Amino acid sequence: MTARTRIVVVGNGMVGSRFVADLTAADADAEFDVTLLGEEEYHSYNRVLLSEVVAGKVDLSALALPEPDGDRVRVERGAPVIAIDRASRTVLTSSGSHHYDRVVLATGSVARIPDLPGLEGDLPAGVHALRTLDDAREIVAATANARRAVVIGAGVLGLEAACGLARRGLEVAVIHAADTVMDRQLDADAGRVAQASLAGLGIATWTRAATRRVVVEDGRVTGIEVDAGEDPVTLAADLVVLACGTTPEVALARSAGLAVDRGVLVGADLASPDDPRIFAIGDCAQPREGGAGLIAQGWDQARRLAGLLTRPGQGPPTAARPERPSMALRLSLITGVVSRPARPAATPALAAGTDVVRLKAAGLEVVTMGVSGARRGRDSAHRSVRLSDPAAGRHVEVVVADGLLVGATCVGAPEVAADLSAAYTRRTPVPADPAQLLIRPLTTAAAPAATPERMPDSATVCLCNGVTKGDIVTACRAGAHTAADIARATRATTGCGGCKETVCGLLDWLGAVGPRIPDPEQAGARLV
Repeated sequence: MTARTRIVVVGNGMVGSRFVADLTAADADAEFDVTLLGEEEYHSYNRVLLSEVVAGKVDLSALALPEPDGDRVRVERGAPVIAIDRASRTVLTSSGSHHYDRVVLATGSVARIPDLPGLEGDLPAGVHALRTLDDAREIVAATANARRAVVIGAGVLGLEAACGLARRGLEVAVIHAADTVMDRQLDADAGRVAQASLAGLGIATWTRAATRRVVVEDGRVTGIEVDAGEDPVTLAADLVVLACGTTPEVALARSAGLAVDRGVLVGADLASPDDPRIFAIGDCAQPREGGAGLIAQGWDQARRLAGLLTRPGQGPPTAARPERPSMALRLSLITGVVSRPARPAATPALAAGTDVVRLKAAGLEVVTMGVSGARRGRDSAHRSVRLSDPAAGRHVEVVVADGLLVGATCVGAPEVAADLSAAYTRRTPVPADPAQLLIRPLTTAAAPAATPERMPDSATVCLCNGVTKGDIVTACRAGAHTAADIARATRATTGCGGCKETVCGLLDWLGAVGPRIPDPEQAGARLV
């Protein structure tokens, strides 16, 4: 009997647990034994939704993710890895050791703590990062007695935290060094529209501002000193949230003698150039195309690596789903004008769909993808149109090339953003006139949404995982009757969480029709 290949996965986060699920699903011949080591004592949870916990929109229990299981998977929680001994092919933890044939590092990243007076050593009372389940718990507990909050950093996480704290009734100010908020994703015009929306929520934004020090009295924060003009200003605060970015967790790789830059250097096969038996995926990895810092890229790497290990020499599996019609294609069919690419589009630096940014903020809707904001460069092949309506808190810009959507910015336009995200991730053709992408097609948008029965089977419900209505119907026919069941069967709701209401609505409808649950193939033939 051939011995099974022993794989040790370091990190039981969203990427590590997803890799194990992908690997075991693809391991039809039972060739692998997997040990999954998690530093935290919790089951795998959705870190993307921590800001939703701060906002009080979801309960901590809603963050739990389906965890890989089976007789070939062993999960150890509360097992921080101390070292990797490459000579003996052993992973050492605080409680024992594990021999390996392959190691997959999915150690993620840690919150970056700025080098400021007042933050030396342990964080003072009232100052928190937001990276872990424990961080979210502590921030929620602190809001019970806090009145004034300051968020340092106005990137995606910073704005999510600020809107969440405002939703809880706190007086909130945001400090940001750049000219406008979310400057990595938004250009100046879009950033100003977002700031106006923040002001409407009662959130003060201090841009072009440098944080000078954290004011601490008797071990507790009382304010933040800001340099935003001629004289420093001290903002009173009894709660401070640090949203200053993250740093890849590479200490383990570095101590093992692996090449490390900002992250663990890996090649096209996601293996370290120093050891072909060790791989890195997710936030801790630094692939040749660069890191997006988004969960979609980590999930794509998990899928690719599972394919490389289970199909040696054949390359990673192709996209899991065929191209399905998006809003752009539906609109082009109505207008009769379809612009198809004359030549294949250039391969993007990041896999298509892995760089979609969705802000999950109570009262502020922002979605960007591809060529947008700071990533926008001069390219004669790009055509762009925009609709900017600051008074209405709306700004939409689309960029097309070779008949495809290559970038978009949507502030305050969630329905348009959903359609554009589908067109971008599916790489479907767009109308010859890109201006038509700025609005939803009124002749088709209302009908599918009017009732689940008339919703096309091909309609994408979960953009993060590419789950359609038909997939959910199929899962329900197979016995999935709750949102947790659907998450386990299809992975819908396990990303940004924006699809949960739709999934629950579909389940309510499917529960009502009971035995008359339609066959997706037949329903698709009738409804598309």
